Amino acid sequence: MSLTLFSLTSAFALGLTGLAFHRTHLLSALLCLEGMMLSLFTALALWVLQSESATFSSAPIILLTFSACEASVGLALLVATSRSHGSDHLQNMNLLQC
Repeated sequence: MSLTLFSLTSAFALGLTGLAFHRTHLLSALLCLEGMMLSLFTALALWVLQSESATFSSAPIILLTFSACEASVGLALLVATSRSHGSDHLQNMNLLQC
């Protein structure tokens, strides 16, 4: 296993474990998601460079666009929940109530 593959895999795994086990604030969950998306973007960009294929050259840009949309939706949800609930603690939010 190369050093690049190991670092990308460990970055994704750290983001996934942070998302799974450290869910106290909504902002920390969003940061873990962004770390996972950044490691996926880097892995996809390196894969396109190594394969030297022109057909997949726009795939990292498309992934980066979806990541920016996901970040904007996440920040909008963060602002909406902090205005309605007073904080971004995930334990205080019950999404099943109106």
